Amino acid sequence: MSDSSDIASPNAAAPSCTITLERGMCHAKRGTRVGDAGEQAMTEKETCWAISDGAAGNERQVLALARALGHVPRVLRVSLREPWAMLAPRFTLAARSAIREQDGGDISPPWPSLAIGCGRRAALLTRLLRESSDGRTTTIQILDPRISSSRFDYVITPQHDAMPGENVIRTIGALNPVDDAWLFEARANHAHFADFAGSRHGVLIGASNRAQRIDAEYCKGLIEQCRAMHANEGGSFLVTVSRRTSPDVSDFLRSAFAALPGMFWAGPDDGDNPYAGILAWADRLIVTPDSVNMISEACATGRPVWTYAPKPIIGKLAGFHAELIAAGYLRPLGDTHPRPAIAPLRETAAVAELIQNRRRIAAEKAVRMYR
Repeated sequence: MSDSSDIASPNAAAPSCTITLERGMCHAKRGTRVGDAGEQAMTEKETCWAISDGAAGNERQVLALARALGHVPRVLRVSLREPWAMLAPRFTLAARSAIREQDGGDISPPWPSLAIGCGRRAALLTRLLRESSDGRTTTIQILDPRISSSRFDYVITPQHDAMPGENVIRTIGALNPVDDAWLFEARANHAHFADFAGSRHGVLIGASNRAQRIDAEYCKGLIEQCRAMHANEGGSFLVTVSRRTSPDVSDFLRSAFAALPGMFWAGPDDGDNPYAGILAWADRLIVTPDSVNMISEACATGRPVWTYAPKPIIGKLAGFHAELIAAGYLRPLGDTHPRPAIAPLRETAAVAELIQNRRRIAAEKAVRMYR
């Protein structure tokens, strides 16, 4: 039985990251991470807001970056009244009165030292915080806000979005919390996954989008591939759907995967969410092609990652897939050619390091100006 035992203890030395600047853009690349006590002191004195519209993928990214920057943030899930919701983040007239926390709470001073937003609706609040605080709040916006990057201190966006701006930090995938410590904890919390026989195939199911339909026809092809894999190699299939997956697709897959060894999770009725455990225990991962977040987190594990895309992927997502395939992080399901081992795709720490370094340089410059 495979035990994926090469996932390190969190006390072990982990691969680290650095940032290089190229043509005005900031690109995350693997290298050597640096840090000092000054950065720690700075984060200890600061307050941080992690802002999203409550969508799981958006909130996951802001929390991952906040924690990589050393913060335990206040989590804000915002709702906007119309017409601000439709026009966010462009329309700012009287916008502060239109923004509330989803639980009905008002959003008021004192403003945070650092605000991290993800998604278009969150971008409205992130933008306003920079203006309302007279620039004292450092603002970071994740994903293309669809307005000029100059409205924020930093914008973090995937390379396939091709967003211009000297303060744009461009990544390959989505920010996420997956590193050796995260995987170590997930393995401990899901230790019973060791009981699944043979190689463990993690299967992560998303939902239809404009780039690819995840419907019954798609699922039939996916199941055929998994059955062929089991016939050739055996093993177990650890399957989870997302909250976006339609009930019809979930029911179809549950019935089909019942013929293969493993487990299937579609919600609380099936027990605790096994997503982290699947990422930590799987020997390989199969991910539907629709979700940048799920694919990025799968590639961060260091395990081989496949995706099943029977029809050509269209739009910006096609560029994301092409870049991962060219770099060796992702391959089409059915491609069994040997590949050289590569380091996991972990960009969050590199992005956090760049932001810390730039903020420290700006602070030192401000001190010199007032001496």
